[in-house]
Amino acid sequence: MAVQEARGGGADAGAHGGGCTCGNCPHGAREGHRRAVAEFLARRDEFAAGRGLPAAVAHSAPASRQWVSEELTQSAELVAERGRAEGEAWLERLWLRTACTVWAAVVLLVLVQSLTAIGAGWTAARTAGLLAALVMAGALTAASWFHRARGGALAPVIGEDNRLSTSRAVAAGWVLFVAYAVLVLAGQLAAASGHGERDALISGLELARGAGVVTVLAVSCGVAVLVRRVVGVRVLGQRLQKVRADRPRAADLLTDDAGRGTFADIQYVVIGAVALVFAAVRLARRPDQLPDLPWGLAVVVLVSAATYLAGKYAEGGRPVILSVVRAREAGDLDAPIRTGDDIEIRGAGFVPPGAQRADRLSRMVVRVGAVHVHVPLVPVTGGFSNPTDMLLTVPVPADVEPGRVEVQVVTAAGVETNRYEIDVTE
Repeated sequence: MAVQEARGGGADAGAHGGGCTCGNCPHGAREGHRRAVAEFLARRDEFAAGRGLPAAVAHSAPASRQWVSEELTQSAELVAERGRAEGEAWLERLWLRTACTVWAAVVLLVLVQSLTAIGAGWTAARTAGLLAALVMAGALTAASWFHRARGGALAPVIGEDNRLSTSRAVAAGWVLFVAYAVLVLAGQLAAASGHGERDALISGLELARGAGVVTVLAVSCGVAVLVRRVVGVRVLGQRLQKVRADRPRAADLLTDDAGRGTFADIQYVVIGAVALVFAAVRLARRPDQLPDLPWGLAVVVLVSAATYLAGKYAEGGRPVILSVVRAREAGDLDAPIRTGDDIEIRGAGFVPPGAQRADRLSRMVVRVGAVHVHVPLVPVTGGFSNPTDMLLTVPVPADVEPGRVEVQVVTAAGVETNRYEIDVTE
């Protein structure tokens, strides 16, 4: 239904406006995704209320559950496809937005410099600051153009999981600030006429004056590189589950993959931003030298970086099966596990952060012996009752041979749990 609606919208909106859902323009991708999501949610809630089942499967609970799961999986795949199309269109538009933001910051700097120059007069340092801003803005605009398919100037801070990286964003902030400060000094040095003035500007680059800023820059860049290594090693070692996002969001800087705020990320961004503001004020007051970031504030930033790094080491974990029992409905007699019965797999970490969407939940597989069983989606109003992060319910296939059988879960991130043995009787 969503596909037909999307095709109809694309045919009716020849100018790619209004209700266009063709996917060939930014508006069409966004509108197509919105409509696909609305269609899926309505269909899920309809099934959750017990409506929409065909008469051929309504008499059998296992058959109806399987049919509903397949229907929702197909609808979820359409939503995921539309989401990926919207994400690509959003990234292609982002380069222009980043370029406009950079030049808006330059205009703001011009206004601030002009207002503060009233009464105090225009100085060579103000000219050097504006020229440095123009050079930085031009470089960032060029980078945005060359990386326009990957988010423009934000491409270096977008991680492999298509989310904004907190460590890279903080490091990039310090790199841009230090580069701007050096350009300001270079502009003043080029305009200086006397030997004494040039020597004073060169001495402003001495390590004794900018040791705090240099230390923070080195640590933030080192943390960005180390975090990438840590995450990569833990993912390959199946100790961390990562699911790719449709597109980066600003909230990624403060949240985990599931969109929940994390203390380690929040404190790192907040303290880094406060230190950057302080350093910017020091540069405005003393533009003839690198900002002398006090060691007390530098140590605070270092402690924040260490906390963030420790949080990256502590997060995640491999999914685990704790127990497997026969699912029992009200009125059923106690019995051993037989082929055709439902089993409950109890544990933790079955649903990775960011994998709560239906198209990713449908990728979960349970190995029962040599048979791969896809976990059925069981809808309820507002979500799904199966699968969940701590409980999965799947049927034992008829192809499973009676006897001692191993059960293992494969999550949407491709991570395998431990093997758990159960006894299947005839």
